[in-house]
Amino acid sequence: MAASLRLGCQGIVRSLVAAAAVRGQVDGLRLLHTAGRRWGVPSAEVFMPALSPTMEEGNIVKWLKKEGEMVNAGDALCDIETDKAVVTMESSDDGILAKIMVQEGSRNVRLGSLIALLVDEGQDWTQVEIPSSPPPITVPAAAASVTTTPQKASAQPGKLGLRISPAARHILNTHGVDPKAVLPSGPRGIITKEDALRVVAQKTETGEKVLQTAATTLPEPVTLSASPQPVPPPPGSQRPSVPPISIPGKPLTPGTFSEIPTSNIRKVIAKRLTESKSTIPHAYATADCDLGAVLKLRKDLAKDNIKVSVNDFIIKATAVTLKQMPDVNVTWNGEGPSQLQSIDISIAVATDRGLITPIIKEASSKGIQEIADTAKVLAQKARNGKLLPEEYQGGSFSISNLGMFGVTGFSAVINPPQSCILAVGRSRTELAVAADEDGNPQVCQKQLLNVTLSSDGRLVNDELASMFLDRFRTNLENPVHCALV
Repeated sequence: MAASLRLGCQGIVRSLVAAAAVRGQVDGLRLLHTAGRRWGVPSAEVFMPALSPTMEEGNIVKWLKKEGEMVNAGDALCDIETDKAVVTMESSDDGILAKIMVQEGSRNVRLGSLIALLVDEGQDWTQVEIPSSPPPITVPAAAASVTTTPQKASAQPGKLGLRISPAARHILNTHGVDPKAVLPSGPRGIITKEDALRVVAQKTETGEKVLQTAATTLPEPVTLSASPQPVPPPPGSQRPSVPPISIPGKPLTPGTFSEIPTSNIRKVIAKRLTESKSTIPHAYATADCDLGAVLKLRKDLAKDNIKVSVNDFIIKATAVTLKQMPDVNVTWNGEGPSQLQSIDISIAVATDRGLITPIIKEASSKGIQEIADTAKVLAQKARNGKLLPEEYQGGSFSISNLGMFGVTGFSAVINPPQSCILAVGRSRTELAVAADEDGNPQVCQKQLLNVTLSSDGRLVNDELASMFLDRFRTNLENPVHCALV
């Protein structure tokens, strides 16, 4: 019996060995087959984000991470130039930057375009699976019918109705997309930013296909052979309607020109200025303010090593005046005025990329030194292109000061939807007759500052604008009282 048991065990061992050999052969074949197919490492896709409310495309200024470098959530990934400023994009996932799809220096990258690929830590990032032809954004097949028949089960969970994230709501409102036509993929039926980007990309691609189809069906132009050919004018009698473009490396010829590329910021500035002057009825009022008390107080503060500028006093006087006259602290919402509760002053800062207006928030509650420190920090960040969106979006009143450029006075363009902007020129010295302590008239010098208020006639009428300007002058000429309010 022991012999038979031994033989049975030997048979089982032989069966296990044979099965292991077969399994090894199969695994080897599977490995060879997988190596022949060369499957890539799965990746997480990084898309061009919407970094400002009006952003539709952006420029990749610089990549702050290299391929093969470890990336943690919250790390700075790259610098992107939006239509407002240069914003640092942070990574939302952990992993290794496997592939940069859009190199730095690339311009006009559409919103939602694939710009990079991430793989999990420990994977071979050199074998990342790269899409054969990456579209601006990938749309799942399940979402192909979103624009026609929205899914009621997921889009309207229970009685709560649509659940939309703030970023998705802004994207849908900007591109005019109905939220009911979006298939949500977030938890508890929330429409995420990615869902909104997919629908926007699908809408854009559909419009382009329609234009291409219309272009292919246009009839060919009909040429009439019987019509006489126009006789060209003699040389030198008429200038060409469009001058030729100059060719790099060749000498310029009369009538040539060079095209200058336009940045996204310049495009937005041009659009907003045109919109402002064509849709807002501008009204103007000018006044001279005596800077004698301001210059004296500024000199006294300098003795205590407190450095403030005249523009800081102007910001404080403006904020105090808005607090005293809340009817001017309004914006136009498209249908009527909106009363603002906070007093946020936008200051115009000239940069190499164009004009931008960072905001000093709650300026009426800040002291003159705090306003000076805040203005310096915001101006430096604006010149470096490092302003955050919340630091330049909004505002209730704008101030533009060109006095340091030698401009005596000017009229500024209103920054919609705000109702007013104050244009500040340089100060000038004038002789005036004033009474001394005994009441005797005497000749003295006055340092006068020219300011011009541009106001929206729909919100601030001429009487209200004149009262505001008079109250502002009083506050500026009494800086000690103004600073204590």
